[in-house]
Amino acid sequence: MMANTLTSIILVMLFCGSAVGSRTKLFSNKDWVLDSDEGICKLMVEIQGYACEEHMVTTQDGYILSMQRIPMGRSGEASSERAPVLLQHGLLMDGITWLLLPPDQSLAFMLADSGYDVWIGNTRGTKYSRRHTLLDPQDRAFWDWSWDELVAYDLPASFQYGTLVALAAFSQNQLLSMSRSAVLLSPIAYVGQMTSPLARNAAENFIAETLYWLGLDEFDPRGEAAVNLLKVVCKKPDVDCTDLLTSFTGRNCCLNSSIVDIFLEHEPQSTATKNTIHLSQMIREGTLAMYDYQDVFENMKHYGQPTPPMYNMTTIPNDLPLFLSYGGQDALSDVNDVQLLLESLKDHDGDKLVVQYREDYAHADYVMSSNAKQSVYDPLIAFFKLQ
Repeated sequence: MMANTLTSIILVMLFCGSAVGSRTKLFSNKDWVLDSDEGICKLMVEIQGYACEEHMVTTQDGYILSMQRIPMGRSGEASSERAPVLLQHGLLMDGITWLLLPPDQSLAFMLADSGYDVWIGNTRGTKYSRRHTLLDPQDRAFWDWSWDELVAYDLPASFQYGTLVALAAFSQNQLLSMSRSAVLLSPIAYVGQMTSPLARNAAENFIAETLYWLGLDEFDPRGEAAVNLLKVVCKKPDVDCTDLLTSFTGRNCCLNSSIVDIFLEHEPQSTATKNTIHLSQMIREGTLAMYDYQDVFENMKHYGQPTPPMYNMTTIPNDLPLFLSYGGQDALSDVNDVQLLLESLKDHDGDKLVVQYREDYAHADYVMSSNAKQSVYDPLIAFFKLQ
């Protein structure tokens, strides 16, 4: 089972980022190791010569989440002193995000070879986390969540999701007993100035809401309904769908076609339609708030007030070590939105905040770039070793 302390956590990608945590048992006695011949370990890790374990963790609201553990580097040298690190993907992705590049360039393998006990999370609704103690994915209730529930339930269980969720939970002091530092890659908190033509057009034309009204509670990017609505968005004059990845993430500098092919074999993944509605609300309103039920009575029932509460980033403790890297070409984590986040961190202790800016990077570069090792991962690991 997992070590008794959690010293580091990273969360990233497609509506997310990275973070580092500390000193708390991650699993309860009800959690268990998955003995399976199928899964990310067999598919992506063991074939590279690394030991790997499949684990499952259950959230307080009953979702059973898949996790993978790489307990040692390829050399096979085990140590009880290895600090655990959790890698968490973001919206429309799963844990394979961290395993796309060759072993000497993928962050998960690099961390294992650098002496860390690496854990990989998979958010509810993705291929390897489609189980619940009571519900079935065919039930509407299975998909009745947004990232508010990830803050309330999943992060306390396994430091789930991504920058957006990590920052929100940090701001509510939920993770401070477990976190001693955080790495935020291509961080998304504020999204009101997002420039992605696909994401912005989908939000402004209420695409997610349309799917929900049609009774589609699961947002499956590969599903017929999503594909048909994408065709509608692609007819907009300001959307160029000849290169969907660029239209969504921005012009990535350093992807090669073979990595993109591997990416498309496994991604994108499903999420709750309600989750995409929540993100669309944030894009339209430019706020960092909880889910808006668009009904005063429903908001009162859930929040005790007529409008959704705001997440306050200024409450993140000033002495929490943070490493933040963002890109000048990122259409999801726009530079102007990141500046809003940095403004909320203006009182952060100067020696506790490291900010890296990559002018040539877009969103996907942070997990698939051919030079991510030298440009981002090596400095990131150096930051870890200082904590």
